[in-house]
Amino acid sequence: MGALVIRGIRNFNVENRAEREISKIKPSLAPRHPSTSNLLQEQISHYPEIKGEIARKDDKLLSFLKDVYVDSKDPVSSLQVQAAETCQEPKEFRLPKGHQFGMINMKSIPKGKISVVEALTLLNNHKLYPETWTAEKIVQEYQLEKKDVNSLLKYFVTFEVKIFPPEDKKAIQSK
Repeated sequence: MGALVIRGIRNFNVENRAEREISKIKPSLAPRHPSTSNLLQEQISHYPEIKGEIARKDDKLLSFLKDVYVDSKDPVSSLQVQAAETCQEPKEFRLPKGHQFGMINMKSIPKGKISVVEALTLLNNHKLYPETWTAEKIVQEYQLEKKDVNSLLKYFVTFEVKIFPPEDKKAIQSK
């Protein structure tokens, strides 16, 4: 019953409303900046064929436009996406190195990945003992890719605090 009422309200006086909408004055173009309009008038006065070129329809381009075909498909539903996620291939995992800093709750790490603690540890080991902790040893120890390890060693450094002794007696003493 409610659909009949809504349909009646929606279709009431539809012809007059459509005619009123069609007969409205269409919005005009935005006013051009005075410098731009002067340049346009100058160009049109020098080259009057431009005005005809702007208004002319190009049949070749129109035929290209008619040949355009758009094929659309519905997006994948969320049920199919969830089903695809559950059928992923099993990944290889490794156990984390050491259990310091309260990271005991971490059960396994995917191969090719490291935890933050492991990253800091390997960076610090490389900084302190670069002869023993080379990129090759880190690749074998943590099962990472060589290019990733080289980038890690090149672009990341650990935090280091340096305390410089005061050089003269006028330096401010810490309280």
